Amino acid sequence: MSALVKIKAIQNSLSASEAKIASFVLKSSNAIRELSSQELSSVIGISQSSVIKFTQKLGYKGYPAFKLAIIDALNSETNDPKLHGEITLNSSLSQISNILLNSKMSVLSETKILIDQESLEKAVKLITSANRILICGLGGSALVGKDFSYKLQKLGFSAYAEPDGHAQLAFVSTFKKGDLVFAISESGQTREVRAVTEQAKANNSAVISLTKYGKTPVSDNADVQLYSIAEQESLRLSSILARTSQEFVIDILFIAITQASSQGRKLLEKSNKSVKDFRAN
Repeated sequence: MSALVKIKAIQNSLSASEAKIASFVLKSSNAIRELSSQELSSVIGISQSSVIKFTQKLGYKGYPAFKLAIIDALNSETNDPKLHGEITLNSSLSQISNILLNSKMSVLSETKILIDQESLEKAVKLITSANRILICGLGGSALVGKDFSYKLQKLGFSAYAEPDGHAQLAFVSTFKKGDLVFAISESGQTREVRAVTEQAKANNSAVISLTKYGKTPVSDNADVQLYSIAEQESLRLSSILARTSQEFVIDILFIAITQASSQGRKLLEKSNKSVKDFRAN
């Protein structure tokens, strides 16, 4: 996974000194090529130990490995579309469409980098072997969850997506080993979703989480952690970009599950035919 994408993903949860390092690295990535850890700490105005701890928090053994990862990210950087400006009250429809298109393309590219093949495969196995599946989330995440439940139902899975947090908690209280909770939370800190995952673990049920990258209360309770892009508050507009990222992960899972289940493919064909026949009448 790109070191720069890692930093962006956890940027909003960093301490003051860590935020200074992240900001410098993202704004002046090329400078890292020439700077030692001591020089970087001097430029930013923090201790050298803070720099080392920051690199370790990202999963690197130390500054040299972090530096190589940054250089590798810069060398492999493509001309992926970036967000140019923000949508304002004075933006024209043409500007809105261009900014939104570039933003969504950028989010999809970054989400792809966050996707771990092994975690996806584990998620597919848990879903295909589950007796009952509760997909929980609130707000925009609930909409994504509802869509996922429809997809899984067409493949023959007993998947439910209830938008009410209390109803989710009541349902998961009946779960046992062999059942599965798929928890969606952009921040990974949603209180109601966290409570559902805690109840699932207490009942020996499996949990898959889909949250922002990094350590969060919801992902801490998960057997499999999947990640999506969390929006910066300054760019936030009805969770549009967050849902784009979440739906991308959901669609990848749906296709992978369809490939893995011959019975599911037969049921999908049957459900599609049923709708097609109805529309023809």
